[in-house]
Amino acid sequence: MSRRNFITISGAASAMLVARSDRTAALAAPVAAASGTKKRPIGLELYSVRNELMRDLPKTLDTVAKIGYEVVEFYAPYFGWTLPYAKEVRARMDDLGLRCYSTHNHIESFTHGETMDKAIELNQILGTRYIVMASSPGWARGVEGWQRLCRQLSDATEKLIPHGLSAGYHNHQVEWAKLDGDQRIMEFIAANTPKEFVLQLDVGTCVETNSHPVEWVKANPGRIKIVHLKDWAPDNAAHDKGYKVLFGEGVTPWKELIAALESVGGVEFYLMEQEGSRFSEFETVKHCLDNWNKMRA
Repeated sequence: MSRRNFITISGAASAMLVARSDRTAALAAPVAAASGTKKRPIGLELYSVRNELMRDLPKTLDTVAKIGYEVVEFYAPYFGWTLPYAKEVRARMDDLGLRCYSTHNHIESFTHGETMDKAIELNQILGTRYIVMASSPGWARGVEGWQRLCRQLSDATEKLIPHGLSAGYHNHQVEWAKLDGDQRIMEFIAANTPKEFVLQLDVGTCVETNSHPVEWVKANPGRIKIVHLKDWAPDNAAHDKGYKVLFGEGVTPWKELIAALESVGGVEFYLMEQEGSRFSEFETVKHCLDNWNKMRA
């Protein structure tokens, strides 16, 4: 099952906003500081260990922290949590020294009313800064559909900012296709959302569509605050083709891309993401982190 299909099966409650504690603000501070320092935190999009996460969330967080990840990104099913459960998850992360700076979400988190209120509550409890749309809703087709989505995303950004949050969008392959004339969908999204709106870059899908991630970063300075470190290789370039390659095994120009991200892109933290590989989920993300650390040494 593809990631895009998997995230659509997840499943609104209180509208009362949760005030952020001083402790929450202090834990979130490294993100703000990261853009001015050499070292950005390395995290994991938890879809990479989705089967383990569904089996045992506390154990999964324990293992991810032991492997060496500093940050996690929860994907759309987190929206079904109760507020007390979210507080338990946050306490667990605090004990492990893990941070959650972003979450992946469906359209309800960007829709005014109880659903957006719940997304705000959950993300404030978790200590996040960015509520990211994981994939476009089915009605976002054609110029009018994407215009409608951009208006909703822009409006959501305005509503989220007073709560210490901002909105973002995660690209898949479809967003690198042409929308109208020579303009690609991602270019349309960038042009029709405010500068505070984050363009979360999924590197693998960008590379697969020959869309040149380095050029994309340079064309959108300061807006690529979050990056999914997913690699990709054509059939004849690796033992396991496509997204099955580990980080660093594909054809992505990582050193050039990272240099662009840290000089002009505005990246605050990195998130490893893996569709699956020849190894188990935990082994996969460990190998990917090992490769990352070797590259950054």
